[in-house]
Amino acid sequence: MGDKFILESGVVTPTECLQYALSQPVSVVIHGMEKVEYLDHALGVIKNFKRLTSQQIAALGEKAKQAANSGKYELFKTSNHFDSTAKNPAWLG
Repeated sequence: MGDKFILESGVVTPTECLQYALSQPVSVVIHGMEKVEYLDHALGVIKNFKRLTSQQIAALGEKAKQAANSGKYELFKTSNHFDSTAKNPAWLG
């Protein structure tokens, strides 16, 4: 969820984000949790999980399109916020 930035757009919910991630061809989804309530929510989504259809995924994409176009909520693409190497250039050798 981009460290809450995607959620700040108000376009998608935590449930939609987790359902989307679980519907992708991945073997692991890492879900950070700062509170026990977040764990309880994630477990509830997982227990009732049904893979999203291609139509549902397309609908989420359309819903998020305007917010995504600005880059404001995807700081991993538009800033060094998530780039530890930029903050620690000595790691590059």
